[in-house]
Amino acid sequence: MTDWIQRWKENKIGWHRDKPNSKLIEFIDCLHLKQGDQVFVPLCGKSIDMMYLLDRGYRVFGVELSTLAAEQFFVENKIEYSIHQSGEFSVYSANNIQMYCGDYFKLKLEDFKSVVAVYDRASLIALPLELRVKYVSHLYSIITKGCRVLLLTLNYPQSQISGPPFAVNQEEVWSLYKKGFDCQQLQCFNDIENEPKFQRANVDFIEKATYCLRKK
Repeated sequence: MTDWIQRWKENKIGWHRDKPNSKLIEFIDCLHLKQGDQVFVPLCGKSIDMMYLLDRGYRVFGVELSTLAAEQFFVENKIEYSIHQSGEFSVYSANNIQMYCGDYFKLKLEDFKSVVAVYDRASLIALPLELRVKYVSHLYSIITKGCRVLLLTLNYPQSQISGPPFAVNQEEVWSLYKKGFDCQQLQCFNDIENEPKFQRANVDFIEKATYCLRKK
C-alpha cells in the first residue's frame, strides 16, 4: 500500500473524478437508505461521491490510507474539520462525516455500530487478488447483519494491461461474496468507447458491473 501513498504525493490519481459516479446516482436506492443513515466508503480518497451522499442527507464514514487525500477532500470542498486520534487512526471530522486515516484492516466491529450500508466504487478493484480475499473477509467481520453493499467493478483482459484497477469478473464476485452475502448483479455492459486509456492499450473490452449485496 506504500505505492498508494506515493501516488497521492505525486498526484497520480487518474481514478479521481470531479463529479459523482453515475452508477451511484442510478442505483443508490438499492441501499434502502433513510435520512441520517451512515454509509461506509472504503479507500475513499477524496471522492466527490461522498459529497453526493452528504448532500442527500446521509452521514459518511470513510477510511483512507493517505492523510493528503483526506486534507484535500475537506479543503477542496470548503469544509471546516478537526483532527483527533482514535487508536491507530487519525480521524478527520466535520458535520456528518468522519474520515479515518490509516489501515483498513485495523478497523473493528465497534467502529461500525451505526453503519447501515457500504459504497465500494474503487476499493475491491484497487487491490491485487490476494488482498481482495482478505478485504472481503474483513468487511464481513466488521459490518452488521443486513448491511447492504453497492459494489462497482471492472472486468477486462488482465493480460492486455496491468492494474490497478484490477479486473474482477462476475465469477470472482460470486466466489468472494456468496458465502456471507446475498448477491445480485444489477447491470453489466461493455464501455470501452468511454475508456481512452484502455483503447490506447488495444484492450478488447472493458465491462463495468454493478452489484447489490446484503450481509446474511
